[in-house]
Amino acid sequence: MSSCEVVKGLISSVVLSFVCAGAALAHDPNGVPISWNREISRIVYERCASCHREGGTSFSLMTYQEAQPRAAAIKDAVLSRRMPPWGAVKGFGSFKDDQGLTQQEIELIADWVEGGATRGNNPKALPPVPTFEPPVRFRLPKDALVVTDGLTLHQPLTVAGVYPQHVPQGASMQIVAVRPNGDVEPLIWLYEFKDSSRHPFLLRKPLDLPPQTVIRGVGPDAAIFLIPERKSAGK
Repeated sequence: MSSCEVVKGLISSVVLSFVCAGAALAHDPNGVPISWNREISRIVYERCASCHREGGTSFSLMTYQEAQPRAAAIKDAVLSRRMPPWGAVKGFGSFKDDQGLTQQEIELIADWVEGGATRGNNPKALPPVPTFEPPVRFRLPKDALVVTDGLTLHQPLTVAGVYPQHVPQGASMQIVAVRPNGDVEPLIWLYEFKDSSRHPFLLRKPLDLPPQTVIRGVGPDAAIFLIPERKSAGK
């Protein structure tokens, strides 16, 4: 089987997982109505409030009074995966800093809006308001490796993450590492990525790549870096 066929199989698996998740996690319309107090505030506090708050980088969504007038826009933004601005497709690579919404969270927000964007009757159901530490600015390591399509590794590399420094507007890139034996490792599928929200994608588990591994899927005019794992002192 060629590496292209394997990549197509990986993509099909990711798409199928979204379909199955949507079917399995859809909210029961005959159940208890979804409310801001019980479900939606928790999603906003965890996934959105780092930016959408007083003193953040965008308008606040910390209260029902702030979120409800924007309910339709919020639904459109999460269904199109423009927000939160994660910029990658879930399931294609595994990242410990994943800020994208799960399929269940998207379903809950959509159903909440379609059900009238209600507040809920129990204010005690609200979670505690989160607190935030100043963000730590990411610095690209000096030994980060810039990759282009078809780049062949000439020495072993342990990859800790991927850093898209520049992605052309509207580009979709399915970046993989093809091992010498033909096995394909998904690195990242960049989608709806914006340079204005650039950030590193840190792998849950470092990925060991041997010499003669080939990087595929990097688009033209893109600047993509592989972040090497930091070596412990004494190694």
